[in-house]
Amino acid sequence: MRSRKIPLVIAAAAGVSLLLASCGGGGEDDGATTGTLDFYTNKAAWEPDFDELNAQSESDAEITLNTTGYSDADQYDAFIRQSFRTDKSPGLFTWQTGPSLAELVEEDLIAETTDIWTKAVDSGWVSPDLRDSYTFDGKQYCVPMNIAYWVMYYNKNIFEEQGLEEPTTWAELDAIAAQLTEEGITPYYQTSTLFTFPWFQQLVAGTDPELYNGLATGEVKYTDPRIVEIMETWRDQAEAGWFSDAGSTVDPAVGLKQGDYAMINFGSFFNGSLDGAGMVSGEDYDMFVIPAVNPELEQTPVAVESGPLCVAENSSQKTLGLTYSEWWMSPEAQTAWSEARGDVAFNPQATVADPMLEELGTTVTGGDYQLYDRYYEATPTPILTVALEQFGAFIANPGDPMPYLETIQAEADDYWADQE
Repeated sequence: MRSRKIPLVIAAAAGVSLLLASCGGGGEDDGATTGTLDFYTNKAAWEPDFDELNAQSESDAEITLNTTGYSDADQYDAFIRQSFRTDKSPGLFTWQTGPSLAELVEEDLIAETTDIWTKAVDSGWVSPDLRDSYTFDGKQYCVPMNIAYWVMYYNKNIFEEQGLEEPTTWAELDAIAAQLTEEGITPYYQTSTLFTFPWFQQLVAGTDPELYNGLATGEVKYTDPRIVEIMETWRDQAEAGWFSDAGSTVDPAVGLKQGDYAMINFGSFFNGSLDGAGMVSGEDYDMFVIPAVNPELEQTPVAVESGPLCVAENSSQKTLGLTYSEWWMSPEAQTAWSEARGDVAFNPQATVADPMLEELGTTVTGGDYQLYDRYYEATPTPILTVALEQFGAFIANPGDPMPYLETIQAEADDYWADQE
């Protein structure tokens, strides 16, 4: 799969090089703290949301965004990487956490944001756990553009009909799944395409966060007996009928609405999909933080999906980009962003229109929860590509997990060998 992408990236990069070469301009930081900030994003569909924030940022910080959105991921990545080699590096741009961000930091291409993070943490604007995703060698880079917590959504009507309450332990969650199955109701949504990783990440991180982190760093093998045992638990659950038809083409939100399954593990952005399907937040559906598998864990692990806003180190708008980044962390900015996007805010002091999302944001930033990077961002891309395929194959045909894990580990061995 990776080889097919290479020509696309090269072609895009070639075109971008010509574009950038023709732009000209100075690359030295002009030191401006107000004005129009050039912003590039791979979230083209979100351009109206960013534009909607301009009134707030102009009022609070005297900065407005000039947004350019890309819908082609390969072209966008090529543009950003090429821009670092020119005098037109972006004052602000979106990226992704995990290994791809680490690469840019290691090449000294990203402006440091340690002071911004220190202020935000000290002010109670952000969870210290989230800072870990942006920390390299003790320093912080970029700020979170958005955040999504991966939780369990459920159909309230089904729970009420079955006399069920939100579980507070994994044993209670298992009991709910067992009861639903006995009543002929499928407990969980699952798919064999793209989002094949959520239950794996939930089982591993909920059992041992260090074991989960070890997979991301190569210190733990996918064939580790502890991982094999977790996969066997997953298989047993599948054989017990706990998961929906993995090949169904029904929209996940529609499936929850019509009772194809009672629960779905998804990011907190899923509220929008459920609302769009005609379900009412707090009436037709609700959510709960998934309990830890291991009851001895002092904190309940919660997967977090976070996309960063970054400033190029050699941008002529470096100061302006960092000024905007500092404003972005504030309650005022996050309140405006939550209103524009209809999503949870990472700042617990922000006002969120949806009471359910506001409660979630306040809850998971408390001391009883430990945030960890979603598997999709935590895993190096070559390993991720193979893992998603293998998890999908396992979901479609549950059986002996070892062949699937051996295939993933073979790719992991090749990847980590290249890093030495």
